[in-house]
Amino acid sequence: MSKVLVIGAGGVSSVAVHKMAMNAGIFTDIHLASRTKSKCDAIAESVKQRTGVEISTYAIDAEDVPALSALIEQIGAKLVVNLALPYQDLTIMDACLATGVSYLDTANYEPKDVAKFEYHWQWAYQDRFKEKGIMAVLGSGFDPGVTSVFAMWLKKHKLKTIRQLDILDCNGGDHGQAFATNFNPEINIREVTAPARHWEGGEFVETPAMGKKVNFDFEGVGPKNMYMMYHEELESLAKFIPELDRARFWMTFGDEYIKHLTVLQNVGMTRIDPVIYNGVEIIPLQFLKAVLPEPSTLGATTKGKTNIGDIATGEALDGSGEKTFYIKNICDHEACFEETGNQAVSYTTGVPAMIGAALMLTGAWKGEGVFNIEQLNPDPFMEMLNTQGLPWTVEELAGPVEF
Repeated sequence: MSKVLVIGAGGVSSVAVHKMAMNAGIFTDIHLASRTKSKCDAIAESVKQRTGVEISTYAIDAEDVPALSALIEQIGAKLVVNLALPYQDLTIMDACLATGVSYLDTANYEPKDVAKFEYHWQWAYQDRFKEKGIMAVLGSGFDPGVTSVFAMWLKKHKLKTIRQLDILDCNGGDHGQAFATNFNPEINIREVTAPARHWEGGEFVETPAMGKKVNFDFEGVGPKNMYMMYHEELESLAKFIPELDRARFWMTFGDEYIKHLTVLQNVGMTRIDPVIYNGVEIIPLQFLKAVLPEPSTLGATTKGKTNIGDIATGEALDGSGEKTFYIKNICDHEACFEETGNQAVSYTTGVPAMIGAALMLTGAWKGEGVFNIEQLNPDPFMEMLNTQGLPWTVEELAGPVEF
C-alpha cells in the first residue's frame, strides 16, 4: 500500500489528487487534509465522480506540528505532499521528521512578514532528514520543478555545460475577469511586487520590480510582454549548475493586470505589514486576497494556452561547439478543465507534484536528506510528463537569445 497524505485544498492540490487517482496503481490510498475540510470534501467528490476513487478527507492546521504529526501517524502515510502555503513548509517538514515520513513540495519556504524566497531555511534540514533516513524533495511543480528538470535534461543529453539560461513562463489564458490571479493571490502578488533578481557573473543582481520588459512571440499564444523577475529556481539552478554565467526568469503579464496591480500598490493594498482598521489589525494583502476571485473557480471560464520552457546556451555534448536549445511545454486551459476541473496554471503545477510523488513512492527517486529536484535523475520525470498530460518538445535555435 502506498499511502500518501496531501496537504492543501487549492487548485494545485485538486489537480494533483485527481491525477493520483488516475494512477491508482501507484497511489493506492489517498488522503487529503486542509484547514477547511469542506474544500477537501469538494475535491474528493469531484475525484469520485471522475475516477470512482474514494479520497479520505480531514481538517488540519498545517502549522500545528503535534496535530499534524498525529494525523500522519493515524493515516500511516508513506509520503506527505505539501501543497499548502509556502509559509507552512517548515512546520510540515517538522512533522515529517517527528514521524519519519518523507516529504515533497512545489515551492520554497518564505516567512509571512517579508517577501523573501530563499532555500536556506529548508536546506538547513539536510542533516536531520539524513539522520532520520527519510527524503525531502523540494520544488516539484512547474517553475520551480519542470523548468529545473528541463535544464538538467538538456545538460545530460544535449549540453556539456550551460552558460546562459532563460526561463520563459507565458500564460496566454483569458479568464474574463477585470483582475484576478491564476494562483494564490497573496503569493502571486508578493512574487510580482518583490525586486527582480537574476544570476550573472557569480552573483545575484537586483533590479526594480517589473523594470525590464521584452516582447516575445510564444508558440500557441502569440506575442506577449514578459517581465524579468525573481523566482526561486534561480537560486537552486545557480547552485547545481555552477558554470552558469547568467540565469534569468521571465513571466508574461497583460497590460490590464499591470494597470490594476500598479493602482493597488499605489493605494497600499499590496502591503504585507499590519494596519489597524476599526480597532482590528489586518494585513492589506490578505484582505485583498479575500475579495479577489478564488483561482480555483476560474477554470470554467479560462480559455487559451500556457507556454513555459527554457532556452539554454552552452557547449554541445557532442563536441560540435556552442549550441542553443529551446525546450518547452504548451498546455491548453480548456483541456485541463475537461480532465480535472481546473485551469492550466493549476494543472501545470499539480501534475509535476504527482509525478515527483510517484517517483518517490516507486523508488525511481530515493535518498536520505534534502534534495532539490535538480539533483535527481531527470529521465523518469521527463518520461512521465509525456504520459501524464504535459508533453514537451525540444528544438535547436540559431543562436543565443538577443534580449
